[in-house]
Amino acid sequence: MTNLVKRYGLIGIAIVFLAAAIVGWTQLRNPHEERGHIEVFGNVDVRQVNLGFKVPGRLAEMMVDEGDKVAAGAVVAKLEPVDYENEVKLAQARVARSQAALSVLLAGSRPQEIAQAEAQLAAAEAALTVAETTLSRQEFLAERDIASHQAHEEAEARQGAAIAQRDAAAKGLELARIGPRSEDIDQARSVLAAEQAALALAEQRVADTMLTAPNEGIILTRVREPGAIIGAGETIYTLTLTSPVWVRAYIEEPDLDLIQAGMDAEVRTDSGRVYTGQIGFISPVAEFTPKTVETRSLRTSLVYRVRIIVEDPEHRLKQGMPVTVMLSPDRDV
Repeated sequence: MTNLVKRYGLIGIAIVFLAAAIVGWTQLRNPHEERGHIEVFGNVDVRQVNLGFKVPGRLAEMMVDEGDKVAAGAVVAKLEPVDYENEVKLAQARVARSQAALSVLLAGSRPQEIAQAEAQLAAAEAALTVAETTLSRQEFLAERDIASHQAHEEAEARQGAAIAQRDAAAKGLELARIGPRSEDIDQARSVLAAEQAALALAEQRVADTMLTAPNEGIILTRVREPGAIIGAGETIYTLTLTSPVWVRAYIEEPDLDLIQAGMDAEVRTDSGRVYTGQIGFISPVAEFTPKTVETRSLRTSLVYRVRIIVEDPEHRLKQGMPVTVMLSPDRDV
């Protein structure tokens, strides 16, 4: 040591010890650096779905039990549909009534209605002719004092009434030939559209009396039994989805630049099984290491959450299972 001090001086010795400390710290921080991979620890995160009906009713049938495997779209429970089927029948009757009313307006006036309006106009014109003839006669007699002026005035009144009736009959014939107003037709169409929407809603409520699995999975819990009155949204089953299976892990900030979404990963269980996967998500937000996660650094160090999507065709990975994830990053990333 004395010779080193004499030869290199205190500054040289300090540089040597500093270099050794840096190498030692690097190996302590990431002991797998030489092997070319990053080792992180995490847990299997299997998604679960609470299944419930969109409509209330009495539970009629439960098709599956706890532990049963179900396919996507499989019916797992049914409600009594009678009330909702009656709603469909009522909505169908209202649609038929609205359709008939619109058809009447679109068809316009019937030939018989037009002929009736023509006959009424002819009768009004004939009555007017009689009234005019009577008025002329009364005027002639009144001028010669043969008839009273009152009779003449009454004849004038009858003529005015006949003219009004003739005009009304003419307008009636015109309306019969034109047919319904466009506003009335538009209103009838709106009523029909509303009734058709009500029918579609009623039919959907009948379909909602059957509960289907949204994805392939395994029934974890069976909550209710047939005969129970169920509210809308009330949980009937809890379904564990078999795909996709995720692993929730955390990576230290110094290794963050070495990984990226889509990178292949190797997932190992404590029993020795190995699964392949890839990084599907890297959190952009730093957080403190959760206490349930084991890392080689202090628990107070900042880490980033990583989601690894794992291929598990045999469905052996279970919720919460601890796993080790091995990442082999490209050092040029």
